[in-house]
Amino acid sequence: MSQLILYLSKDEIQKIVADMAKRISDDYKGKNPVFVGILKGSFIFLSDIVRYLTIPAELDFIRTSSYGNKSVSSGEVKLTKDIEVDIKNRDVIIVEDVADTGVTLSYLIDYMNSKNPNSIKTCALLDKRGYRKIGIELDYYGHYVSEGFLVGYGLDYAEKYRCLPDIYDLKL
Repeated sequence: MSQLILYLSKDEIQKIVADMAKRISDDYKGKNPVFVGILKGSFIFLSDIVRYLTIPAELDFIRTSSYGNKSVSSGEVKLTKDIEVDIKNRDVIIVEDVADTGVTLSYLIDYMNSKNPNSIKTCALLDKRGYRKIGIELDYYGHYVSEGFLVGYGLDYAEKYRCLPDIYDLKL
């Protein structure tokens, strides 16, 4: 039987998100970056972070798959939905719910670079850098995670738990 253990409350999450949005707003003052959320996990985080921004921004989404219904990445990234905004000569911020192996972010950075943006930065609510298979350093992250499989606030396990307002460590 699965067990959920509270990891971050919704109030803690909102403080983290507001702080990240302030850093991004300060860094992009006078600019209009394109935020590209990685579906499905980032949609709640992205919707919150853009509401805290003090700069104009555009949004788009991209969808990849590397987990399926497993708790461990397959290591193979498949692009299942492309962006629609032209990012040529634009500042792009790729938004992820949790950065772990770095495989998806590395794939997307290479993919986005092929579209000739002005710059690409990475942003993740949760940084599981101890799980990295590829040496990706995040430009913005909210909270470092050393272990656990987290669900809630957009993060799922087999499409479950995504709508929980807090983040939990799922014990299978």
